[in-house]
Amino acid sequence: MATVVLVGTLDTKGVEYEYVKKCIQEAGCAVILVDAGILGEPPIRPDISAGDVIKLLNKDMADIRFSEEGSDTRSVAIETMSEGLKVCLKKLINEGKCDAVFGMGGSGGTNLISSAMRSLPLGVPKLLLSTMMSGDVKPYIHGKDITMMYSVTDIAGLNRFSRLILANAAHAIAGMALNYKKALDHSAGVKKPLIAMTMFGVTTPGVLHIRDLLEDKGFETIVFHATGAGGMAMESMIREKLIDGVIDYTTTEICDYELGGVFSAGEDRLTAAGEMGIPQVVVPGALECLNFNGIDHLPNEFKTPERKLIIHNSTVCAVKASKNELIRLGEVFTQKVNAAKGLTEIALPLDGLDKYEEGPWKDQETDQALFDSIMRHSNVPVNKIKGTINTPSFAKAVADIFLRLWNQEHNK
Repeated sequence: MATVVLVGTLDTKGVEYEYVKKCIQEAGCAVILVDAGILGEPPIRPDISAGDVIKLLNKDMADIRFSEEGSDTRSVAIETMSEGLKVCLKKLINEGKCDAVFGMGGSGGTNLISSAMRSLPLGVPKLLLSTMMSGDVKPYIHGKDITMMYSVTDIAGLNRFSRLILANAAHAIAGMALNYKKALDHSAGVKKPLIAMTMFGVTTPGVLHIRDLLEDKGFETIVFHATGAGGMAMESMIREKLIDGVIDYTTTEICDYELGGVFSAGEDRLTAAGEMGIPQVVVPGALECLNFNGIDHLPNEFKTPERKLIIHNSTVCAVKASKNELIRLGEVFTQKVNAAKGLTEIALPLDGLDKYEEGPWKDQETDQALFDSIMRHSNVPVNKIKGTINTPSFAKAVADIFLRLWNQEHNK
């Protein structure tokens, strides 16, 4: 029988968890109820108590109890309990007692549970019913495969509407658990080297061409959308040793991190492949794109005549980085690449970094400033290639560079 692990703060949401447990059991799954409450004893009996969770860290509940709401001790208690949950969930997975994980909560519970969920392996079903779902969910998701569902109302009691929402969530996680082994079977196949690539809408043609070329050579490809979470996911999977090589074709997330855009993947972007020593080709694709959530959210400092602006769609607008900003970005880009332990090369598309530069942003002077900065600071080979990033000849050249590095690494 498939098993769903229910994780939650039972001291404040015991009634709701008891209802969800019943729904999941009626759907045909076994349930392990884990208490993560930090305030007091729960109104229902868990299978694994909060005290049991904390003991996995060699601590006692008395160590994390607090009395003042809003105090620093509350934050520490949440973080400590979440660390305990990570150990608890890993133990259950190793024992074969977890086919899916479900949690629900407000801001505190969402922080606590999502942090633990992010520690779980890719593919293990994870569903989080949350009051925070209607806002920015990046702090909870990062680059992990967590499914979030909006609770609409606060999770504070049962009524005819909340029972419907909770039952839908319960049946969703039950379905995931019941079909988890089938999903694993579907994902299996002939194991091929897995090559990660990064893509943006404005670099898509080039990436798709490389994908076809690599797959013809016996590789499997995995493409990440470079919108912040995508870059985080790729870096995480590389560190988990799930990726065998990288063609980092679209590095725009570095621009957003450095200049304050919304598609930042954090300071660790463009570091994992280098740290793990796997072959990589790096391209400054869309590195000049600074992204914001639509024209209405564009900061005032970018609303100037000299700034080139493109409204990509109703929720994304892009500002072109200035010449001086690109010189700085070139230095940051190469500092990260220079730190690589494995075989690494840079490829420069001399006629344009993306579709924007094939049209309204075409400006050889600013591009050259970026290229000069990269060549000046780079300690790894830099390949200067004619064509835009989406030109088939450029894409093929990048694929050829990667294949050369791959063969060099695997024919030592």
